[in-house]
Amino acid sequence: MTFFHAFTLPGYTDCLPAGQYQVVAEEELIQGLSFEAYRRTATYLEIRNRGGQAGRTELRPVSESGLELALRRDRDLTRNSNDSDAELSPQEDLR
Repeated sequence: MTFFHAFTLPGYTDCLPAGQYQVVAEEELIQGLSFEAYRRTATYLEIRNRGGQAGRTELRPVSESGLELALRRDRDLTRNSNDSDAELSPQEDLR
């Protein structure tokens, strides 16, 4: 998952830097069915090298809806900055 802007996650107060993040999902097999099916039991965002400690990795519990909200905000910021850039660029000479 890639964030192009610094972002926050619901339930946390710190701001995470833009960059690439891994999402780790824990799932368990649902017993008693005639086919294989899994249920998600937890979702984590993997945060590397946080706090100035090289090699340190944190698995931060997060809801799927929280991740989607953070991604939506990031896309909106990207879209808004692209729109602003277009408005500030010179117009083509119409002849």
